[in-house]
Amino acid sequence: MSQTTLKRTPLFDAIAPMGKMVDFAGFEMPVLFSSIKEEHVAVRERVGMFDVSHMGELFVSGPDALPFLQHTLSNDISKIAIGQAQYNVLCQEDGGTVDDLLVYRLAEQEYLLVVNASNIEKDEAHLRSYLTGDVTLENQSDAYGQIAVQGPEAVRLLQEMTTLELDAIKFFRFAQGELAGVEMLVSRSGYTGEDGFELYMAAPDAVVVWNTLLEAGVVPCGLGARDTLRFEACLPLYGHELSSTISPIEAGMKFAVKPEAKSFVGSAVLSKQKEDGPQRQLIGLELLDKGIARQDAPVLVDGTPVGFVTTGTLPPTIGKAIALALVPAEHATKESFEIEVRGKKLAARRIDTPFYRRNK
Repeated sequence: MSQTTLKRTPLFDAIAPMGKMVDFAGFEMPVLFSSIKEEHVAVRERVGMFDVSHMGELFVSGPDALPFLQHTLSNDISKIAIGQAQYNVLCQEDGGTVDDLLVYRLAEQEYLLVVNASNIEKDEAHLRSYLTGDVTLENQSDAYGQIAVQGPEAVRLLQEMTTLELDAIKFFRFAQGELAGVEMLVSRSGYTGEDGFELYMAAPDAVVVWNTLLEAGVVPCGLGARDTLRFEACLPLYGHELSSTISPIEAGMKFAVKPEAKSFVGSAVLSKQKEDGPQRQLIGLELLDKGIARQDAPVLVDGTPVGFVTTGTLPPTIGKAIALALVPAEHATKESFEIEVRGKKLAARRIDTPFYRRNK
């Protein structure tokens, strides 16, 4: 895909001179600004920010919005209070994953679905195929900018820019008000394993917020650090730990799948997986031989391929080559494995997940 065909976020002109830009999900996005390691460490130890305006915003409203979302999403939407967010999975009839997303309950009959950039059109089409009753579904992705501010200093720094009481916003809750002189939705959530916020504002206001944060000393971070941070915390990435052929139960996301509470698309298959246990499980591995296992690298037991790596790298906080891998359930408790990397079989051992937990 040529650069002239790539989409650009509202922050492109502000960040392109600073960052190394790459094609990501059809958008021209920064993979890094300084280095992945420096940006990763900044988020773990201080505070960093990410342009995540490429994410999609789908608004669902109307008298039948709740039953519609109950039928199409995996979690129990009836449990979401106004001002609360909930992690969800959009599933196929066979239990495979269409996408994972956040649902915000904005009002009595109004919800915001924040979906992955690569899946915006697919998700909208999937949802529309099940649309019935008095429901309005609007794709307003181009109208919004989104900046994630993450790290142990996020609360202190952002509090200086707003009269909202940020400490009062608990995890997966949100408030709406002014920050950095801009009206926005402030959500205590993120994708790094650290404390922080995701800020949603009108697209034209995104540059004002970005520049204000930059002047306050927040480190700009790219997609490279975003991936190593989420990987250490074992947060799934669509196309890696979740896909059309990997169910949320197999990926360890059963907390967000509630077939016992309702019937939804894919619930029959996922209910059986949840009750009986999935045939495949996601496990953590550490390489004992020198090398780095990348996505799709074969995982072997006694020389026989049994599974594959979903994500693998050598992340800065851990300092060791680690991987997430999907293997048959009967092998998930084994201690010793091999991973084939560039034609060589490297010894690996199973380790606990998540690889990283922040001190609260």
